[in-house]
Amino acid sequence: MKIIVAKDAGYCFGVRDAVDLAYQTAEDDGDVYMLGHIVHNENVVNDLDTAGAKVVESLENVPDGKPILFRAHGTANDVWDEAKNKQMNIVDATCPLVKEIHDEVIQLEQEGRRIIIVGDHGHDEVVGIASQVKNPTIVATPEEANALRKMKRAGVVSQSTQTIENVQDIINILMTKVFDLRFVNTICFPTKRNQSQIKELAEQCDIMIIIGSFTSANSKRLTQLALERNKKSYQVTCATDLDSDWFKDIELVGISAGASTPDNIIEEVTTKIKEIGNVTEKEVVHG
Repeated sequence: MKIIVAKDAGYCFGVRDAVDLAYQTAEDDGDVYMLGHIVHNENVVNDLDTAGAKVVESLENVPDGKPILFRAHGTANDVWDEAKNKQMNIVDATCPLVKEIHDEVIQLEQEGRRIIIVGDHGHDEVVGIASQVKNPTIVATPEEANALRKMKRAGVVSQSTQTIENVQDIINILMTKVFDLRFVNTICFPTKRNQSQIKELAEQCDIMIIIGSFTSANSKRLTQLALERNKKSYQVTCATDLDSDWFKDIELVGISAGASTPDNIIEEVTTKIKEIGNVTEKEVVHG
């Protein structure tokens, strides 16, 4: 049995930097507080909590003088304003690529366009993007796009981790609804690379393993991409989720992971698959 691991599996640079900043701030200040989980991965959340990075429901729950870390997904403007008014110690871990989406959506609004955001309702990143403009419309599926009324001018951006296929389907529908449509492709390049590698591996390999939490929309989307190309595709959160029966009569195993999956979990899953298949040679990196 041979194992191929996608080169861009796991943490993107934005998530990696945010997690590193949370650990460093907790070490420097004793504790750091966050409005919600920094990543959608239970293992990382537990490790951070042990290190002193605490999740709170509101700014009111942050002790005086303690830092508040704004996560890679981006933070709504009203929360920023409240923290600044309280003169809180803000640690900004917003991904630079998410900040670019904020800039793009503001520019589109300044052009007098109705704003449409392709993304998951209620997702932290989408909430942050939506807060940059007045009365945006969130569209998650082609069905929701079909339900929109026709309009004269609109500007469209997307959540950074959307699949290219979903965004394309929605844009194709919006082209029939909007006379003057401007679309800025804001799917981030780490997501594009990971999606591309997963599509290639799913078609080449006998089985595809996607590592990621089931609370992560990004990981679930990646699993769906693999399933569309290879019915023997499975999502796991860690090595203990693997079933040895999956690997019977398998020659080629493909592995990738969502953007919130740390390196150590990818390594543990890869090691476990080696044990199951009695693999002695080093895994191959694809991409």
